[in-house]
Amino acid sequence: QVRLAESGGGLVQPGGSLRLSCAASGSIVSIGAMGWYRQVLGKEREAVAGITSDYSTNYADSVKGRFTISRDNAKNTVYLQMNSLKKEDTAVYYCYAAVYDKVVTRDHWGQGTQVTVSS
Repeated sequence: QVRLAESGGGLVQPGGSLRLSCAASGSIVSIGAMGWYRQVLGKEREAVAGITSDYSTNYADSVKGRFTISRDNAKNTVYLQMNSLKKEDTAVYYCYAAVYDKVVTRDHWGQGTQVTVSS
């Protein structure tokens, strides 16, 4: 069993910052790609940022220059530093991780954390 636990969401004013964390635990041999998606009610889930095991990163155009993704392989944790937040960043944020558990590599997802940007 693999579990991803997210934290760090909440309510913030426009222009503010939040840092999301996502820690993987359980039957983990290694983790490949990790990252973040977000979803607004009634819309499709969209990719926000991703990071490979060798720290190569990619971002959605809408967050480039404002969000930074990072990871700590020793802690099996991925982070998303969100600065200069806008109202349109309001969404439920989900982390994912490609986990190898001695048998197969599978994508695992967190339960989601709400980020609300509002004055």
